[in-house]
Amino acid sequence: MSNAPVIAAVDGSEHSLRALEWARAAALRHGTGLLVAHVLPDHAQLYAGRRSALHDPRQPEEFADPVGDRIRALLDTAPDRPGPIRYEPLEGSVPEALRVIGAEGLMLVMGSRGRGGFASLLLGSNSRAVATTAPCPVVVVPHAERGAGAAPDASAGRVVLGLHAAETPADVLDFAFAEAAARGTTVQVVSAYVVPPAPTMVVDSPFAVIPPEGLPDDGDAVPAEREMLRSQTERLAPFRTRYPDVPVEQAAVPGDAAGRLVDASRSAALVVVGRHHPRRTALSMMIGSVATAVLQHAHGPVAVVPTLSDDG
Repeated sequence: MSNAPVIAAVDGSEHSLRALEWARAAALRHGTGLLVAHVLPDHAQLYAGRRSALHDPRQPEEFADPVGDRIRALLDTAPDRPGPIRYEPLEGSVPEALRVIGAEGLMLVMGSRGRGGFASLLLGSNSRAVATTAPCPVVVVPHAERGAGAAPDASAGRVVLGLHAAETPADVLDFAFAEAAARGTTVQVVSAYVVPPAPTMVVDSPFAVIPPEGLPDDGDAVPAEREMLRSQTERLAPFRTRYPDVPVEQAAVPGDAAGRLVDASRSAALVVVGRHHPRRTALSMMIGSVATAVLQHAHGPVAVVPTLSDDG
């Protein structure tokens, strides 16, 4: 689906306009088109249905859509325009309409729709439903209050991949590496292990990181950490071959994977996680606990990637 467009879901809110800008930049990075999708409000759908039933030639051909007019005006003044750009008004419930149109997208980008205060930690119902059911990767861009916790230059940072070496589908890894390649940046791979680190392992960095050259030979790592890094190395091998120009950092962390990914989101360009709980089937509509926690708390954009292929 290399020619598939980036889809931006908009509703005219500031949340969705942040997502639109992210989607515009993504389409430029990937050299593809931009599809702007807007689910019409209920009264517009009702009006359109009545007009269709009456077949009244005196009625306008389209219901007035101020959101569409605003989006077109914004894109007309953008410094760089991906091509082609298509605007698509949709009918029905937001999750269902976006699920259907998502089948033709490289990715679907939308805002988190948080509401400030403690509620700023919560994901909007539409964002959660779309991230759970869409047939393409869904990128959720946090609202301004959540994004305020990110570093000023976070958009230029690395792509962070949450990886369970034995269970994360290949589609998730491929999306992370492709995004890093398009950005010309590093993939940092974060995996968690359950054994707590020895006291001698306490360092300034929250991660025990190894460079692409291989595993450390100093013997200081705890056995669980070394085994995790070895599993990562084996799992990453085909993607290093497929994307030879993408630098890779491997990070093995004790305990809470979601918390580490949220911390990393402060300086990351994008955090990538798999959608399905590892014990579910590829066709499951469940979303895993790590993905849920990262979506709720991340300070930057999060991509939730489903299993896209039979061998993923």
